[in-house]
Parts: sequence; C-alpha cells; structure tokens
Amino acid sequence: MYELLKIPVAASAHAGQIDRMTVLTHWLMAILFVGWGAFFIYTLIRFRQSANPKANYAGVKSHMASYIEWAVAFVELVLIVAFAIPAWAARVDAFPAENESTVVRVVAEQFAWNVHYSGADGQFGRTDIKLVAADNPLGLDRSDPAAKDDFNSVNQLGLPVNKPVIIHLSSKDVIHSFSLIQMRVKQDTIPGESIPVWFTPTVTGDWEINCSQLCGLGHYRMRGFYSIKTQEAYEAWLKETAAAELGAAQ
Repeated sequence: MYELLKIPVAASAHAGQIDRMTVLTHWLMAILFVGWGAFFIYTLIRFRQSANPKANYAGVKSHMASYIEWAVAFVELVLIVAFAIPAWAARVDAFPAENESTVVRVVAEQFAWNVHYSGADGQFGRTDIKLVAADNPLGLDRSDPAAKDDFNSVNQLGLPVNKPVIIHLSSKDVIHSFSLIQMRVKQDTIPGESIPVWFTPTVTGDWEINCSQLCGLGHYRMRGFYSIKTQEAYEAWLKETAAAELGAAQ
C-alpha cells in the first residue's frame, strides 16, 4: 500500500504513525468510493423508468443506508480517537527538553527561509526588527554578548540524526507553511508568533524545504534545503558554516 500511494521516504521517528493514519484513511476512502459507486449503479438499474413506470410515493422502507452511515461515522471516530488525537498530543504536549535537543529558529520571509543558530554558547542572542537589513536578515544585535557567536544561513538547514530537533518558527511578513515532507512535519508560520515543532530524524539525507502556503507571486521559488547528517558531520558543518557566516559579517 505504501508503494501504491507513493509515500515519500519516512525519515523521522513519528513518520510511521503519520503514514499509518494516511493509509487507513485511504483505505476508508477507497471502500466508500467503491461502495457508493456500486450503490449508485444499483439504483440506476433498480429504479429505472422502464421497470418503474409509475412512481411509488411510499419509497424504500429499508434502513440500510442509515446503518452504513453510522458505521462510517464509527470508523472515522476510531481514526480520530485512536490515531489522530494521540499523534497530535505527542507533537504538541510531549516536547523534549531543549538541553537534550538541537534547537534552531527558522524565520520565513518572501521568499526565503532564514535559519538562526545559537552558536557555541547555546544561547540565542537578542534580535531587533529595527536592525533588519540585507546583510542582517534576522536583525541580530551584535552588542548582545549572547549574539556574538550566533549565525544564520539562508535556505540551508543542517541537523544531526538520531537526536530530537526543536524548531521555533516565525515569519517576517505573511503566513508561510514550513514543510519537511520526509520528516512528516508541516506547520504554518504566522507573523508575530513563535511556533515550536519537534521531531527526531532517523535517516541521513538531503531534501527540500517546501512552502506549502501560497505566500505571494514568488511562492514558486521559495525552496530551501535541509540535510540530516551524522553527529560528527553535523558538528563539522556547523563549524564551517559559522566560520563562513561570522567572517562575512565582520
């Protein structure tokens, strides 16, 4: 079924849970499609004009349609209660501790993803909208001691494998939608809000960051890239990227 649905590679710890819901929902829709299609064809034949030249105002007395509707509602309730709500609760309530996770900030804008790393001290420096400029897209205040080792990358997100990741999402202008398909993560970014999402990558690889919300005329080119690396490769990439970004900022 997974191959039939062409589901992208599952690269996070919770991806299987999401995929099971997707497959079950598709099975339900397939059964409904075949069932109601067959019922429609039956009614066309059973109640055709030639077989029923005179209208029967009493109608059909069977309650089978009601029973089927109740059965479908019950299955949908099971999908919500047994699958959707637990998955949602785990994503919303069961956040890992930040000191045991990789924490980054992603700030969306028309039409790019700005990724903010806290640097070696693990503390995000102060930002000020008044400091936002072409060479300082996040408005970092370099006079803040915590910001001196902070750096950002544009449309490039690097993360380590097998370690929880917490991403704080925000937007500088309009509503965007941060989508990492292989991680089974999709969350709107809303101006004035900082919205956290979390996941645990389980597979290394390189994929695209998509904007899943129409955000303007340049929406089509709002593509970023993310790379899941081994811990050693991630630390090396982090040092190299920090050196390049901080050197350019000086």
